[in-house]
Formats: sequence, C-alpha cells, structure tokens
Amino acid sequence: MPTYVYETIAADGTAGERFEISQRMSEAALTRHPETGVPVRRVISGGLALDRVGETKVGRTPRSGGSCAPNCGHAH
Repeated sequence: MPTYVYETIAADGTAGERFEISQRMSEAALTRHPETGVPVRRVISGGLALDRVGETKVGRTPRSGGSCAPNCGHAH
C-alpha cells in the first residue's frame, strides 16, 4: 500500500502539521485529519523515473546500432 503525505490547513489557508498515512490507491484522498477532524490536503511531491537498460531516451543517441525516426537531428 502506498504511503501518502498530508498537511493540515489552518483557518487562514496556510499549511500546518504534516503526517503520513498508508492508503489503497483506490481510496479517496482524505479531507479531514483522521484523529482531530482538522481539514487536510494531500501533498504532491516529486517522483522517480526509471530507465530500462538499452531503452532510447529523447535527446540521446541510440545504443548499439539502433535507429531514430527520420529527421531526428542525430548524425548517422
């Protein structure tokens, strides 16, 4: 189960305490702190991108004899 980060929302709209909670991806995001009932919002942070070995990425020269689309801009 993924762990999500939430923060409480003060009356003036500013962020407050942050906390983590494990939830199923199918569950709706929390709108209230589970213990205090204070309004909360989910915090979105950066992610992780994985590159499989041998996979061509945009802007990189293909490995070991791979080919690009026509007019890709690479010298062949």
